[in-house]
Amino acid sequence: MFCEQCEQTASGQGCHQWGACGKSPEVNALQDLLIHCLRGLSQVALKARELGENTHEIDVFTCEALFATMTNVNFSTKSFIEYIHRAIALRENLKAQLQQAGSIEWSDLACFTPDFEDDLVQQGKDIEYEFISKSASNLDIFSLRLTVTYGVKGMASYAFHAQEFGQEDDRIYAFCHEALAAINRPDLTLDDWVNMALKVGEMNLRAMELLDAGNTGTYGHPTPTLVPLSAKKGKAILVSGHDIKQLGELLKQTANTGILVYTHGELLPAHGYPELKQKYPHFYGHYGTAWQNQTKDFSKFPGPILITTNCLMPPHEAYMDKLFSVGPVGWPGVTHLSPSHLTIDFAPIIQKALEMPGFAEDGELRQVTTGFARNAVLNVAGEVIEAVKRGDIRHFFLVGGCDGAKPDRNYYTEFVEKVPKDCVVLTLACGKFRFFDKELGDIGGIPRLMDVGQCNDAYSAIQIALALANAFNVDVNKLPLSMILSWYEQKAVAVLLTLLYLGIQDIRLGPTLPAFISPNVFKLLSDKYHLQAITTPDEDLAACLG
Repeated sequence: MFCEQCEQTASGQGCHQWGACGKSPEVNALQDLLIHCLRGLSQVALKARELGENTHEIDVFTCEALFATMTNVNFSTKSFIEYIHRAIALRENLKAQLQQAGSIEWSDLACFTPDFEDDLVQQGKDIEYEFISKSASNLDIFSLRLTVTYGVKGMASYAFHAQEFGQEDDRIYAFCHEALAAINRPDLTLDDWVNMALKVGEMNLRAMELLDAGNTGTYGHPTPTLVPLSAKKGKAILVSGHDIKQLGELLKQTANTGILVYTHGELLPAHGYPELKQKYPHFYGHYGTAWQNQTKDFSKFPGPILITTNCLMPPHEAYMDKLFSVGPVGWPGVTHLSPSHLTIDFAPIIQKALEMPGFAEDGELRQVTTGFARNAVLNVAGEVIEAVKRGDIRHFFLVGGCDGAKPDRNYYTEFVEKVPKDCVVLTLACGKFRFFDKELGDIGGIPRLMDVGQCNDAYSAIQIALALANAFNVDVNKLPLSMILSWYEQKAVAVLLTLLYLGIQDIRLGPTLPAFISPNVFKLLSDKYHLQAITTPDEDLAACLG
């Protein structure tokens, strides 16, 4: 196998025997075969779009299928075989429609069909080998092809979530097909691929904007909210992942059942949405921390657990029977709840919760605050601006991104602990769990640690930065703001490309640089955007503060 799409690849160079995430070579091969089939599907979809045909079903399917191939989402060979079958069926149906309109010449890619009577895993391995072999002649273009592929996966995941709320932009779907269809084009230069990567960033910004509109339009703008980190006596369900829409649906179906609903991982910021916390009093608290700690967290939780998106680790037998998944998530033997008439029936997980003991007693009260999205911060923008002008606030640090299991991620904890007391830390995504419960105090009533939200709430952080730049009448890169980012999977790649598309300079990235970024491509990004690897907390703080 060959996989280097996440930060925790073996030896920082790629996984070749077994995925560090727990992905088997068989699943990896089927994912590669699926991507190959999606590329052919996209070629046909682009031709259909030229002829004015409706491709919406294919658009949505492509985003979901790409999402399923992301790190820690789906580990089920059965799921990927089903995705491959559907990709080919959708392609052939669309080709038949187009042929009725006139004779059309199709490329080999648009005609490729796996032999479903033969070994699909081996066919996936052959496709993977062919892709690498054809790309070997130019390492830098190969690097950018991978960057675009992984960025598109992240963009597709946000578009998938936005679509759940009915928030869509046809330009995102069109670009998704354009990028997939272009992956092996021999006529594209290095500059073409750089521009394609930046286009991923542009489209990802739009996808995050749509998802933000879906979340806030449905549940209101987040407000600062104290969230219990301790248990409360009673039956319980734990919801992990990112999907706030599915969390909302579960809350609706568990109303008046006596079951308390807890969040885990990236769903902590959901507690800041007014329509959720006010409408559902059984939406209680947060349990556990980041995704990589789920083995410990899930084993101890006395109720069933719903996995809504990526960040699923290979489950232990101790809690396999109480795990449920939705959407593109899959693991062999885990109960998958499929939608019926566009709505998922959560009755099986509700019944499981009623059968399980729940918490026997209340825990010692501990709390953390979330909900500092753009509206909450900009509502006090005047106070923030005056504090900067007075010199009370010297600098802002955005310290966030993905968390992971490697010990060198302690850098982010140490960095925040060493941030001077006249500086403010904004954070987002699961990287916050390195320091989210630390008491940093405030500056004139302005909290020194503010949780902006999930990884997709990078959109909120961007809007905060742009508003402050406008208020000070300076370019965003002239703000007293430094970005210290951690990355793990493909959504982080998409967000980084968005920041580069916006021209953000001096980003510090870690804990290691992506294995798929070649030295020349990194130099190009470093020269143009001053993108750089983290060093030590002391050195980076000194550099940021001048």
